[in-house]
Amino acid sequence: MPLPPVLSSIVGWLRAGYPEGVPERDYIPLFALLASQLTDDQVSSIAEELAGGSDPITAKAIREAAEATSNGPLADSDVARVKSRLAAGGWPLARPEV
Repeated sequence: MPLPPVLSSIVGWLRAGYPEGVPERDYIPLFALLASQLTDDQVSSIAEELAGGSDPITAKAIREAAEATSNGPLADSDVARVKSRLAAGGWPLARPEV
């Protein structure tokens, strides 16, 4: 089933911000940031879209990261790094930390 247009736009921003693919260390802060703006179902849909074109190990890591967004606080440096990448990709809600 195709993603709704807004979620397709988000996936496009993610791919623009991470043209070589999202590094594993960014999965959890990325999905935590998404979860602060989107519903759980929307975050799951995005995770499934990203996992769909990935090898099985990467797909599993993406799904686990999407589910782990409420496992505690994140390091400010991790959040800042991900926000900067998303802002570079045109994500309108992620302003880079200074």
